Amino acid sequence: MTPPLLVVGTVRRPHGLSGEVSVEVLTDFPERFSPGTRLLWRRGAEARELVVAGARPHGGGLLLTVEGCADVTAARALQGGELCVAEADAHPAPAGYFYSHEVRGFRCEDGSGRLLGEAAGLEATPAGAMLTVAVGDGREALVPWTYPIVVDVDREGRRIVLDPPEGLFEL
Repeated sequence: MTPPLLVVGTVRRPHGLSGEVSVEVLTDFPERFSPGTRLLWRRGAEARELVVAGARPHGGGLLLTVEGCADVTAARALQGGELCVAEADAHPAPAGYFYSHEVRGFRCEDGSGRLLGEAAGLEATPAGAMLTVAVGDGREALVPWTYPIVVDVDREGRRIVLDPPEGLFEL
């Protein structure tokens, strides 16, 4: 069984002719792209291990060089792939910080313990972090990840206590 993976970047396109690729960074830990780091590249059913040879900032992302990728043809073969690490290799979350993969499956309840749904993910949006709560019947509610709406997160108990505005879960 393959261990769960975290996507830390997406290969967008080749950059230049020497095998460098443009990467959209999807992690808060850019050291994931330090030379010597091993990443799993995957696209659909394809997957292979890559070793970072170099990385440099470019625009809002990175230009990445990987071992064995020496020309534009090899770089083009990586285009559209995800760069992943094993979930077990995730950096420990700083105090008050939660990963999307970490809260997925947490029980969401109100202050009285009434079940509101199950956490399906935590996403960064232009409006701020949003918790997706699966409320049943295929419906989801987007909950702003902010105090006073998110009252408490209990890692050990795998639950999130919410105080949502009236009507949020009825939409």
